[in-house]
Amino acid sequence: MTERTAKSRNELKVFVSSRDSTCDECGEELGRRAWIVLREDKGALCLTCADLDHLAFLPSGDAAVTRRSRKHSKLAAVVLKWSRARKRYERQGLLVEESAIEQAEEECAADATQRAERRAQAAIRRAELDEEYGEQFAARVREVFPHCPPGRERLIAKHACRKYSGRVGRCAAAKELDEKAVRLAVTAHVRHAETGYDALLTRGFDRTEARGIVGGKISGVLMLWEFGDA
Repeated sequence: MTERTAKSRNELKVFVSSRDSTCDECGEELGRRAWIVLREDKGALCLTCADLDHLAFLPSGDAAVTRRSRKHSKLAAVVLKWSRARKRYERQGLLVEESAIEQAEEECAADATQRAERRAQAAIRRAELDEEYGEQFAARVREVFPHCPPGRERLIAKHACRKYSGRVGRCAAAKELDEKAVRLAVTAHVRHAETGYDALLTRGFDRTEARGIVGGKISGVLMLWEFGDA
């Protein structure tokens, strides 16, 4: 087995379903063209249950940005879609950290031939966000967690409300600004941004085991953000 083949087999993969799908962990009906992760022991998982919902989608097309984004992202997943014409799964792009995309685009900014593509991709990502709903969700985050760092509520809302099936902020409860949905979004953000959780996944830890390792850290951060130092 070549190094390239081994690397491909070890890649995290997200599939765009071609039929109505349901998450086998949370029970959420995801509909057609849902973004799911297939696990032998868990069946189909939505991006939230697979702990990939904090990542941003980078479409295929710009090899330099893709390569650099993968390099800068602690966690990445390949997005695949079945092609009926070619009878095979084809790559649609990557799910990576948005900061990695931004860093990669900055590094590619000097390439004149890439500037138009960079602007187009930025416009696509901005269009994914429902700005009014995002502002409402951010305000609710600040209400439930009044001591979270300044500006963090907007970052949480930006990730939670992105228009990919399975994200916490797109469920019906979240659209009603339900406190439980807000807490789930904040917990997911803390898990990825305030602990070493992603590094544990990269090192091969099982998701349940990794969650157990960082659980105490997450609880401490949530307590601090909700009640402050007192």
